[in-house]
Amino acid sequence: MRTQSELAAVIPTLNAASGLGRTLDALSGQVAEIVVADGGSSDATPAIATAAGARLLAAPRGRGSQIAAGTAAATAPWLLVIHADTIPGPGWAEAAARFIAEPANAARAAHFRFALDDASPAARRLERAVAWRCRALGLPYGDQGLLIARRFLDRLGGYRHIPIMEDVDLVRRIGRGRLAALDPPFVTSAERWRREGWLARSARNLSCLALWFAGMPPERIARLYARGRR
Repeated sequence: MRTQSELAAVIPTLNAASGLGRTLDALSGQVAEIVVADGGSSDATPAIATAAGARLLAAPRGRGSQIAAGTAAATAPWLLVIHADTIPGPGWAEAAARFIAEPANAARAAHFRFALDDASPAARRLERAVAWRCRALGLPYGDQGLLIARRFLDRLGGYRHIPIMEDVDLVRRIGRGRLAALDPPFVTSAERWRREGWLARSARNLSCLALWFAGMPPERIARLYARGRR
């Protein structure tokens, strides 16, 4: 498959041992290389990454900085940025290959369909809300994956070294008209919503987005976000 030779997966991690193995298993054999950009994990994350054959890269802590380091280290012409607790669903590699094969997409990017590993009605409501946000506002988040050509990413200035909202920052620079939605699901762990509360976590995410659009510095948003999790 063409995807295997042209695509590198970049995964930012920080104490991600609980889900990283499943993500690496799903990517194995589907991409040319996997770069795990670790922000200083104290758990088994580095060991899991190296055991799976991924390239482990120590990066300054902060998701934007880690992704920037990972994309710079990857050598393939196309990049898939994916979170450590997200598992690509059936058909994702074929959809990615079709997207890569279309020459016009060299100046576009794609995201996948948000899904959660939870059978509750709350999970389905959140999935529908995310689908609306992507369709109406053109704002996919990082847990939906981002498929993008390296040259296009470079022209956009790459991922900025910010601790939060790095995904929104980039997709705003890409622009709604240059974003494609691919149907295969990227299944994300719902553990954070179950632990923190479906409404509470969703409200905090929405608040962070509103503060970012209001012009609050990402560093301050990150501090408020961390405070809300205590």
